[in-house]
Amino acid sequence: MNLYSLVFGSFLLAPLYSGLLNAAPNPLASDQQVEHIYLRSGELPEVSLSADIMYRVLVAEVAAQGGDFDTASQTFLDLARDTLDPRFAEKSFQLSMVDYNQSRALRAAREWNSLAPENPEAKATVLALEASAGNTKGMAQALRQRINSATNKEQAIIQAMSLSGRMVDPRLALEVLEEAIPPELRQLQVAHLALSDVAWAAQRPARALYEARQALERSPDSEAAAQRVLEYGLHVDVETALKETSAVVQQNPDMRKLQLLLISRFVDHRKFNEALALIDAMQVRNPEDFDLLYTKAEVLMRAQRYDEAIQGLDEFISVQSQRRRSVNDGVSNALAGISDARLLLVRIAEERKDYAEAIRQLDLIEEPMLRFQSRVHRAVLEARSGDLKKAQRTLDALGTQDRQEQAVVALTRAAIYREAGRTDNAITVLERANKELPDTAEVKYDLGMLYERQGRYPEFEKLMREVIELEPGEANAYNALGYTLAEQNRNLDEAQDLLEQAMELDPANPYILDSVGWYLFRVGDYQAAAEYLERSYAIMPVADVAAHLGEVYWVDGRPEQAKQVWAEALAQDPTNEALLSTLKRLGVTLP
Repeated sequence: MNLYSLVFGSFLLAPLYSGLLNAAPNPLASDQQVEHIYLRSGELPEVSLSADIMYRVLVAEVAAQGGDFDTASQTFLDLARDTLDPRFAEKSFQLSMVDYNQSRALRAAREWNSLAPENPEAKATVLALEASAGNTKGMAQALRQRINSATNKEQAIIQAMSLSGRMVDPRLALEVLEEAIPPELRQLQVAHLALSDVAWAAQRPARALYEARQALERSPDSEAAAQRVLEYGLHVDVETALKETSAVVQQNPDMRKLQLLLISRFVDHRKFNEALALIDAMQVRNPEDFDLLYTKAEVLMRAQRYDEAIQGLDEFISVQSQRRRSVNDGVSNALAGISDARLLLVRIAEERKDYAEAIRQLDLIEEPMLRFQSRVHRAVLEARSGDLKKAQRTLDALGTQDRQEQAVVALTRAAIYREAGRTDNAITVLERANKELPDTAEVKYDLGMLYERQGRYPEFEKLMREVIELEPGEANAYNALGYTLAEQNRNLDEAQDLLEQAMELDPANPYILDSVGWYLFRVGDYQAAAEYLERSYAIMPVADVAAHLGEVYWVDGRPEQAKQVWAEALAQDPTNEALLSTLKRLGVTLP
C-alpha cells in the first residue's frame, strides 16, 4: 500500500466516514457480500501525496464535521477528478445526499461509476439517481437482467427492491420494481412482499394491502405477510384488517409477534376487551410467558382499569423478584422488567394525581441506568405536588456526570418554573445554561420558545436559527420559526421554505401539519389549508388546532362546520386561550 493509501485510510475511515455510510446503505451486503474491487490496495491509483491533496482532504473533512456538506462534497468531487480515486467520488456522493443536493449527487455517482466501472454499488447508485431524474428504463432493465442472471432469484428480488428504494420519488420506485421483476417470478411470495413495501412507501396503501394479501395467500404461515396485511390494511379498512388478522392468529397461535402487534392495534383503536381476550388466550397456551403479565397491565392501564393494572404489575414484580433471587442479575433481565413495571406504576399514580405514590415507586427503582432519570422525575412530581423548594433541592442534590445531564437538569428546572407560571425564573435558568452550555440545541430551543411567549421575537428568531445551525436534521426549530412568521403574516416566502423543510424531516407531525395549514390560510389557499389542518386535527384533536381549522372553515364560507369543530374543542378545553380569542375576534357566540 502506498503512502497515499495510508493517509486516505487515516482520514476517510474516521468516525465521520462510518457514520455517513448510512446515507447510502449497501443492500447487497448480506449473504452475498459484494467485494469492492477498486478497494484492493494493488488497484488504487498511484498518486503522490502532495501538500495540496493533504490540505484539500483536511478542508473537506473539517467542513463535513462542521455540517458544511456543500463545501465538503464539492471538494471531494474535485479531488476525485484530480486523483482518479473512486473513493473520493463515493464520499462526495454520500455527502451530497446528506446535503439533499441531488444534482451533485448524480455527478458524483457518475464519476464514481466511471472510476470504478466494475463496482456494482457504483453502477446501481447511478441507475437509481438517473431513475429519480426520470430515466427509469435503464434501471428497470438493469435490475431485471440481474434477477434473470441470479442463481438465487428471491435474494435478487430483495436486492432490486433495496436498490429501487434509493430513488427519491417512491412512486417511480414502484414503477421500476414492477418492470424489473420478470412475469414468471411475480407469483413468488418475496415478489409480493417487495411490491407491498414499495407500494406502501409510494403512499398506495390499497396496492400495498393487495400485494400483502397475495403473499399471505401463497404462504398462509408467513408472519411477515400477516403483519403487513394488518399494518397496511388498517389504512384501508380498520375493521376488516383487525378481523382478517384475528382469523390468521386463530389459525397460527404460535405467531407471537403478530399477536402482540394485533394487541397493540386493538388498544390503538380502543378495543380493550378484544386485546385482553387475546392476551388471556396467549397466557393459556404459554403459562410461563410472564412478560404477558406486563402486557396485560399496560392494556388495563390504557383502559383506565387502574386497580386491575396495579394488581397485575404487583404480580409481575413478584415473579421477576423471584427470578432475581434464583438467577444472577448479570444473565437475567428481571431487574429491567421490575424497573419497567415500577415506571408503569408511576404513570398510573400520576394519572390519579397521587404524586406521593408516584414518588414512592420512583424511589423503589434499583436499575442503575435509571437513577438519574428517576431523581429528575421525582423533582417534577414534587413541584406538581406544590413544593417547588423541595423540587429545587432535589435537583441541586443531583450529581451530573456530563454536559448532557447538566442540560437535563437546567431544562427540568426551567420547566418546573414554567409550569408554576414563573416564566422570568425559567428564562433566567435557561439564559445561564445557554452561557455555560453554548452548543446545546435543546436549551436554545426552550429558551427561544419562552422568548416567543413574552413577545421577544428578535431573540426568539436568533435562537431558532442557532438551533437550525446546530441541528439541521431536527424539525422543531424549522416549524417554530416558520409558524411564527406565518402567524405574524410576514416573510411568508421564508416561512414556506422553513415549513417545507420541517415537513420533509417529519411529515406526520401534527404540529407541523397545523403550521403548514396555517401558512396556507395566510396565503389564501383555504382548500389546502383545510386539508392539512384536518389531518393535524385527526391525529391531535386539541383546541389550538381546532381554533385554526374552524377559522379556515369560517372564512371559506362553511360556518356550520366551523361551529361544530369549535364546539367540540370548547367542550374538551373550555379555557383554551387560542380558541377563546379566535371566537372573540370573529364575533362568534356558540350555543
